Amino acid sequence: MTADDTAMQPLDAALARIAAAPDGPGVAAMFDFDGTIVHGYSGVHFFRDRLTAGKVGPRELLGTAVNGLRGTDSEAEFERFVAVAFRAWAGHTEDELQQVGRGVFENTLAGLVYPEAWRLIEAHKRKGHTLVIASSASRYQFEAAAEALGVDHLLFTPLEVVDGVLTGKVDGASLWRSGKARAARAFATAHDINTAASFTYSNGGEDVEFLATMGHPTAVNPDKNLTRAADERGWPVLRFRPRGAYNVKDLARTAVSLGTLAGSVGTGVGLGLLNLDRRLGIDAVSAIAPETMLATAGVRVDIHGEDNAWKSRPAVFIFNHQSFLDTVLIARVLREGFTGVTKKEMATNPLFGLPLRIAGATFVDRQNTDKAKEALRPVVDTLRSGTSLVVSPEGTRSLTPSIGRFKKGAFHIAIQAGVPVVPIVIRNAGELMAKGAKLVRSGTVDIAVLPPIDVSEWDLADLQPHIDAVETLYRDTLNDWPRG
Repeated sequence: MTADDTAMQPLDAALARIAAAPDGPGVAAMFDFDGTIVHGYSGVHFFRDRLTAGKVGPRELLGTAVNGLRGTDSEAEFERFVAVAFRAWAGHTEDELQQVGRGVFENTLAGLVYPEAWRLIEAHKRKGHTLVIASSASRYQFEAAAEALGVDHLLFTPLEVVDGVLTGKVDGASLWRSGKARAARAFATAHDINTAASFTYSNGGEDVEFLATMGHPTAVNPDKNLTRAADERGWPVLRFRPRGAYNVKDLARTAVSLGTLAGSVGTGVGLGLLNLDRRLGIDAVSAIAPETMLATAGVRVDIHGEDNAWKSRPAVFIFNHQSFLDTVLIARVLREGFTGVTKKEMATNPLFGLPLRIAGATFVDRQNTDKAKEALRPVVDTLRSGTSLVVSPEGTRSLTPSIGRFKKGAFHIAIQAGVPVVPIVIRNAGELMAKGAKLVRSGTVDIAVLPPIDVSEWDLADLQPHIDAVETLYRDTLNDWPRG
């Protein structure tokens, strides 16, 4: 570690090391998975899913003891337990296990991905590096995560498959301890990797040999054995904020914040009725509810370019969507004079359904294109009447902080209504409330409101290049956050 590194925050120093590395696929970045990219152990969630579905027998139940053996010094013992664990998978198809893996990622693991690990992966992507996840687990346990994170290469414990069906046998050695190190070296040779310039990341003492295969090893959330080894070898150490269980304060803050939402809605409705002015009631809710909800939940908001939210109204405000918290954050930024477009299921949501209906939100059936188009037709008139519109062009919450593909609807509406598009970039709401989470963590959310985009000259028949440019604007903003 250099003197410059010690003067920086550890994650910033790690990102600086990546930025200083050579560009191109000749440099590899190899990540362990459990405890390094995601909080905890994916095997536990994979097993629990199968247990809940009634697909776990006594043999597999015994085999899951392998999760407690990560600290053992005996590779032979580890191999025996791996064999027991995977023997129970005999007769299951690859398609079945891939489905389980996708479900586990979407419902659980996506919310456990460390945002800091995502930033490291994205930094390596920008350099054009070859990304690898290396794990002693089966590929079914983490390939959905790899796909979502944009990691193309997987090293895993191989299982024997015949005609798409698992035999229950391990097809070679597991990727544990020296097995993972051998796999890393073999990959480097096969892909002409410059090992001296390449990077490794892991959390376990069993991965010291794996970490040492490349020139830039980093101990991530290290256990005591790896902490000692990193200290002896002068390896940099990163410690990420835990993504596991919420604490009592999180529960209390969330409960109080939900209570303030109900109170704010009641106050807004009362003002609207008292003054016979529905818009006044809606704006009162928008002004009161976000401030009180966020404050009681312990969520601070740092907004860059807030004046851009007022330069051109009405407008179509677009935002990247990763968290249930986004709805409150957008209301905090815009404050008044807006309504939204959301999926039809939100109309009956116990938390936001009533406020959205009061605000005149448009609910669309995403499964029925014709119905969705029909529901959106009056939105153009809403904009022309002076009320702004909020839309997530991704169409749904993303499972990681990465930007999903933007759909055309929001841009069509802006062109037809003759109003600009204003991008709102939310950097880290998913860190405080991930997809599927019921509670909110305290912390600060960063938001950037970018200058309005004039779409008056855009051709409806050739929108895609413009939309691609806006997507790129979002990615560039997330990668190089505005300062000041």
